Formats: sequence, structure tokens, C-alpha cells
Amino acid sequence: MSKAQRIIGLTGGIATGKSTVSDYLATTHQLPILDADIYAREAVAPGAPILSSLVERYGDAIVLSDSSLNRRHLGTIIFNQPDEKHWVEQQIHPFVRQRFTQVRRQYPPTQTLVYAIPLLFEANLTHLVSEIWVVICRLEQQQQRLMARNHLSQSEAAARIKNQLPLSQKTAQADWVLDNSNDRSQLYRQVDTALFSSQPTKP
Repeated sequence: MSKAQRIIGLTGGIATGKSTVSDYLATTHQLPILDADIYAREAVAPGAPILSSLVERYGDAIVLSDSSLNRRHLGTIIFNQPDEKHWVEQQIHPFVRQRFTQVRRQYPPTQTLVYAIPLLFEANLTHLVSEIWVVICRLEQQQQRLMARNHLSQSEAAARIKNQLPLSQKTAQADWVLDNSNDRSQLYRQVDTALFSSQPTKP
């Protein structure tokens, strides 16, 4: 019997360091990174049917002058209206799942792949991966990093973190928990351990 393909589901909280881990896996270990955020952007690219559906539902204000999605406007809508958030996700998530399947076929079954999926649990995509890595950091670090990265106030950053599935629920379902509370060298050592060990660790 052939060995099942190793597909790492990389996730975590907003601004905890998922991109740092995926960049390291790509540059140091030359692993292919299949990024859900990239596929989600493809789903709403100018001229895409899903973008047309968004315009039909929310009006022309949902697009910018260059016909691209007005992400800030959409974010305001879905952040304050859970039903609309659910509707938008129902449009985008099937497209993202399809893209993962399409791109996976481009690699041999012996190739380890990394699926970078911020909403791995929320979008019910855990069945796509063979193991789950969750990147965490201390709450105050997460908030400060998010404020700096997205130019948010403290209250705005706290609200976005609170709007996500708690990290404690994600780590409870993880095969590997990567703590990004300290310097990058420590994080990278954890990544190496997870990549080359056959024994998952839980907090």
C-alpha cells in the first residue's frame, strides 16, 4: 500500500506568524505553499463571477474605480453582519477548495505540501490535510502586531481577534503547536522539529 501524501495544514490566529512559518518552509525547505488567501483573491478578481455576485448583492460601491474589489467596504459589511459574512464565505470557500484540488494534482503524491489556510477550522477544511500546525503567540503580541500591520486602533485589533475562533480551540485540534512568542530562531527550530519528527506534540 502506498503511503498517504503528507499535507500540512498551516493555520493560527490573525497576526500570529503564519506567513513567517510558510515563508521559512518555502525558502529553507523548498516546500510548495498552497495559499488559501491567494485563491480567495482569485475568486474575486476583476471579471470573476463571484465578484459579479458581490456587486449584485451589495451594489457598485463594492468595487473600486479599477474594477477590483473594495476590500475595506466588504470588510465593514461582513464584520458587522454575521449573516452576510456567512453568505460571502459560501461564495468563496467552494472556489478555494476547488483550487486546492487542482493545484495538488500538479505534484507527485510523494511531495510534501503545505496548505496555508487561516480559516482551516472555520471553513471546515481540515479534511484536506493530513496534519495540522497551529501558530500562536501571546495575546498582547498578537494585538500589537495586528495594530502595526493593519494600522488599527487597539479596540479595532481586539475586535478582530475576538471575532475569530479562539486560539485555545485551534490548539486543541492541532498536531503541532508552534509558539511564535519569542525570536524567530526559536520558531524556526520548532518548525524543523515538526517537519522532521513523526511524533506530533500538543500543548
